[in-house]
Amino acid sequence: MKKTPVFLDSLVTDMLRLRAICPFSWRVFQFRPISCEPLIIQMNKCTDEEQIFDFIERNKAILSEKQVGCAFDMLWKLQKQKTSLLKNFEDVRDHPQFLTLHNLATNKFKLMNDDTLVNVLHITQQFDIKLLSEFSSCLADQHLYFSPLMGKIADIVHRNLETTQDLSSLSVLMVNISSLISRHFQQQLVNKTELLFDTIDSSEVNVATRITRFLRNIKYCYQPLLEKCNNVFLSNVDQLDLDSISKILRLYKFLQFNSFEFIMMAKKKLTEMIPLCNHPASFVKLFVTLGPIAGPEEKKQLKSTLLLMSEDLTGEQALAVLRAMEDMESRNSHLIKRVTSVLHKHLDSYKPLELLKITQALTFLHFQRKEFSAKLRELLLSYLKISFIPTEVSFLVYAISLLPSPHLDEVGISRIEAVLPQCDLNNLSSFATSVLRWIQCDHMYLDSITGKQLKLLQKLDHYGRQRLQHSNSLDLLWEELKYVRGNTFPESLLEETIATLQHFVDEINYINVVEIASFISNTDYLSTLLLDRIASVAVQQIEKIHPFTILAIILPFSTLNYDPPQRDEFFGTCVQHLNSYLGILDPLMLVYLGFSLATLQYFPEDLLKSIFNIEFLSRLDSQLEILSSSLSARVQFHLMELNRSICLECPEFQIPWFHDRFCQQYNKGIGVMNGAQQQIYKMLAEVLGGINCVKASVLTPYYHTVDFECILDKRKKPLPYGSHNTALGQLPEMPWEPNTEIVGSRLPPGAERIALEFLDSKSFCRNIPHMKGKFAMKKRHLEILGYRVIQISQFEWNSMALSTKDARMDYLRERIFGEVKS
Repeated sequence: MKKTPVFLDSLVTDMLRLRAICPFSWRVFQFRPISCEPLIIQMNKCTDEEQIFDFIERNKAILSEKQVGCAFDMLWKLQKQKTSLLKNFEDVRDHPQFLTLHNLATNKFKLMNDDTLVNVLHITQQFDIKLLSEFSSCLADQHLYFSPLMGKIADIVHRNLETTQDLSSLSVLMVNISSLISRHFQQQLVNKTELLFDTIDSSEVNVATRITRFLRNIKYCYQPLLEKCNNVFLSNVDQLDLDSISKILRLYKFLQFNSFEFIMMAKKKLTEMIPLCNHPASFVKLFVTLGPIAGPEEKKQLKSTLLLMSEDLTGEQALAVLRAMEDMESRNSHLIKRVTSVLHKHLDSYKPLELLKITQALTFLHFQRKEFSAKLRELLLSYLKISFIPTEVSFLVYAISLLPSPHLDEVGISRIEAVLPQCDLNNLSSFATSVLRWIQCDHMYLDSITGKQLKLLQKLDHYGRQRLQHSNSLDLLWEELKYVRGNTFPESLLEETIATLQHFVDEINYINVVEIASFISNTDYLSTLLLDRIASVAVQQIEKIHPFTILAIILPFSTLNYDPPQRDEFFGTCVQHLNSYLGILDPLMLVYLGFSLATLQYFPEDLLKSIFNIEFLSRLDSQLEILSSSLSARVQFHLMELNRSICLECPEFQIPWFHDRFCQQYNKGIGVMNGAQQQIYKMLAEVLGGINCVKASVLTPYYHTVDFECILDKRKKPLPYGSHNTALGQLPEMPWEPNTEIVGSRLPPGAERIALEFLDSKSFCRNIPHMKGKFAMKKRHLEILGYRVIQISQFEWNSMALSTKDARMDYLRERIFGEVKS
């Protein structure tokens, strides 16, 4: 057969788009034989499938879309007339002329009316799901994801899901219908996919990619399926090119799925491609994909090559490079200058969301150029004035709040107020973050502007409370909350949110417990009711919870310093569930898990010894090379804290201390005191009898930093230090030898060493003055080192009771000496 000319194919595509928006009859445009009825009459006289297939073979060149539909209808009627024993779906599906009919339907589906097409789709599903998947892809190619026809396809898939066995075709359908289906149907598809996964060939990279895309589309990081897909990718490294690796890494990033093995494989393969990519389009894709996971040498090579190509970048490529530099935490001034030059040239062509990404990246990279910022602000404001979609308004406002002089005029504020009734909790949280940033930055403007912003905050609070009070199930509430970071909520709205979650506490189960726990970790809000429920679900339903999500469940208990009633059973159950996975857990996750448990004074020996061994630390070193510098530093710091905690609290494990050099580097920047600490320092000098009786910013063995230290003899008289005391702003010194087990051995008999710590609001939970986990752990460690620890909270220091200097001096005397002024 002759190929359809390109121009005709384009015409048909345009006609399909017209069909999607025009209600009048499509048939007036169709070209067909003068009389088609005789053919349909002939078909209706067929008494078995072979006669129909013979008919198709004779007439395939002239069959219309109506006759194709009739042929499918006849095949289905014949099947329905048979008993279950005589039905022969497979014979029909495998017949060569069924493939012919399949191809005719694919070619003519654009001409079918909706009733005919839906009927054909339903019938083909009975014989071959592959044809249905191809139809759905035709609709997807035209971006008709929300069309009624795609809805019909979703309904057919739903009704036939139980009997579907072809995962390859099902995965195509899952991706194409993902925008239309309910959460319940999503879960059914996930369950079906899990059942069918082992039926596909281990080389099916495309199927694994589509499944991962589906999970991305429904925003569901389902670990068991992702691990299976990841194993397929790892088993087929040779099949993966730059495009496929780029796609997989983007999907993993969105889903926050970590695979150390895949990243190392990708890094090796992509590094080999550097000399081969000499065109801007391919090299930009390589830069964007490899840059965030590259080692120092590879990053240097990528940047130097990109500098040579920078003048040839398109606007789209410049944006992609900028976002990659943000991920890489690369503040290369020459490259930023070149890239922003291209961005500036194309700034008018970017859409609102792209302008937000540009603003976020440049803010993170500390780029400041007045002309660029002014143009960016002008464009954001122009979009804001015509936007009416709540999500778009919220991110435009957020982008403006990141720029210098982030205040809004009355037009901007009125635009926010106009969309508030339609906003979900995520939008309201974003608005609140932006408004609070304006208030902090607007001290230089008129008080009337700040007054309007405070009124706007009140309205945000009102609409937020309204949405929370109208919530009637945890599932619906969570659809809005799961994209909100709890630490961005205003206090009153956070309190209402926690109260609403407590109202639905019985609906927390193994499906949502991980997400709820993660949300609470970010709020710093201690709700014992919610935490007790999380612990109870973990204990009772641990077999249904994926081991790799255990860290998220434990984290709020660690952060908020809370032991549930069944403490040992809860922690023991979680750790036991993990034990058989210790060898394959992501190194970063294992470090965080060990540190979180240590914060809670829970030290599982097997888990800790799986961290502190040469093999694991070698894997961790390899992973640190591919992490951003800030994340790498955080991981190393947590490993040091875990090492310190074990040495101090579990010396019987005989795990050596090996972080001296790291701590010496890390502690170079400490020693500068804030205003409150300087005030306390001067008062302590008066209370103790001189500046030489108090030390500031003291480093202890194992490198804890103490705000202030003093020593009292056995008669509670301060002992002077001598001339080597730390002055304001100087670096602290190490007063004792590292690894000194107890402090008391260096003191005169009966004397005691006192540590005074000033605790600001970040040291406590947001709702009550309950000390958070890492600050409670520090107090334990200082006491093990021989200190008597005095903690001065910001709330107490700034209270009305301590509003005068005399009151504060009396307070310090009482805390240090036990003196109470009569």
